[in-house]
Amino acid sequence: MRILHTGDWHFGKTLEGRSRLREQEDFVDELVRIANEQQADLIMMAGDVYDSVNPPAAAEQLFYEACARLTENGRPLVAISGNHDQPERVSSVSPLVARQGITLIGLPVAEAVTVRVSRTGEIAKIAALPYPSESRLNELLSAEGKEDELRRAYSARVGMLMGKLAQEFRADTVNLAMSHIYVLGGLECDSERPIQVGGAYTVDPSALSIRAQYTALGHLHRPQAVKGDGIIRYSGSPLAYSFSEAGQSKSVMMLDVVPGGLPSLEEIHLSCGRPLVRWKAKGGLEEVYRWLDEGRDAEAFIDLEVSLTESMSIGEIQRLRKSRDGFVHIRPIYPEMEQAELQYERSGMPVSELFRKFYQRQSGGAEPEDELIQLFLELVEEDEQAKEGDAE
Repeated sequence: MRILHTGDWHFGKTLEGRSRLREQEDFVDELVRIANEQQADLIMMAGDVYDSVNPPAAAEQLFYEACARLTENGRPLVAISGNHDQPERVSSVSPLVARQGITLIGLPVAEAVTVRVSRTGEIAKIAALPYPSESRLNELLSAEGKEDELRRAYSARVGMLMGKLAQEFRADTVNLAMSHIYVLGGLECDSERPIQVGGAYTVDPSALSIRAQYTALGHLHRPQAVKGDGIIRYSGSPLAYSFSEAGQSKSVMMLDVVPGGLPSLEEIHLSCGRPLVRWKAKGGLEEVYRWLDEGRDAEAFIDLEVSLTESMSIGEIQRLRKSRDGFVHIRPIYPEMEQAELQYERSGMPVSELFRKFYQRQSGGAEPEDELIQLFLELVEEDEQAKEGDAE
C-alpha cells in the first residue's frame, strides 16, 4: 500500500498578526493533488491540526474540507491531536465522519487503528498515540524529581502505551506507528511550542521499538529522520511558521510498503507558502532599497536587520512597510549596539546593565524606565532564539 505522511498543519496560525489562511488553503490544494497523483491509499496526519485549543471558525472549516477532499474517493485518513490541539475538539466530529473512512483520535486509546485499503485489500494496523501530556495520560508522573528521572518515567509510559497498541500487529498486516512527541535527537525550531518541561517531556527512541515498519511523527517542523530501531521520521510542517525556519524546504513523505517488508520512501517537496527570509543590510537603507528595486524575494516575508549610523525615523519605517507588504520585522543596528554586544561578550556584564549604560550615553545621562529595559530584554531573547534556530 502507498501511504502519505504529513503533520503540523497549524491551521489558524498567523505570523505577527498576518494571516496565513490563504497559504494553508494552497497547501490543502497541493496535498490533495499529491495524494491523487501519487495514488495514496492512506493518509496519516501526525498532529497539530490547529495552532491553538480555540481555533478560528475558518481554520476548522479548512480542516473539515481537507478531510473531505482527501477521502472523497474512498481513501482513509487517520489524524491525531498534537500539543497545540484541544483533543476533544479534534475528535468531536468523529460520529459524523467515521463512515467516510476518517479516524480522528484526540485522547490516547486502548486499541490500534485498523484500516483496510480497498485498492490492494491489505490491512494496516496503526499504533496511534496523540500527544501524551500528563493530563491526557490521566496520570501525574511526579511533582518533584530530577529532570532525567522525569524524562525516564515519561518515556517509559509512552513506550508502554505504544507497546500495548503494537500487540495487535500481525505478520499479514502493514504495521505502523504514529505519535506527536519530541524524540531525543530531533532538531527544534522556534515555532514549535515546547512540549517538555526542561527535558522531562522528551522520549527516548527506544520507547518506539515496537516492531513498526514505519513510525510517523509530528511536532518538529523540520523534515527529518530520527535514529532508532526501524524507520522513524518527522514529516515537518507544510509552511515555515517562524523565521528560525527560513530557508527550510517543506515536504511530505510517501512510502510504499507491504506486510513484513521494508518501506520504500520518497520525500515530496512542497511549493506552497510564502518564503520566510532574513535580510542583513550592512550597507544601510540604500542597500535595502536597491534590493527592493531588484525585486529580491518579492513574495517573501522579511526579517530585516539594517546597519545605520543615524537613528531611523518612524517615517522611514513606514516608507519601507509601504514599499513591500512582506516586512515583518525591521531592526536598525547601530555601531554602539554592535560595540555593546562585543563588550557584553567580552566582559560578561549583564545585558540589562549594558543597555542601561548605552541608553545613558545616548540620552545624556537619563535613566531608562524599567518597562523599556524589560522590552529590550525580550527582544534580545527573541533574537537569541532566532540564532539558535539558524544553528539547527
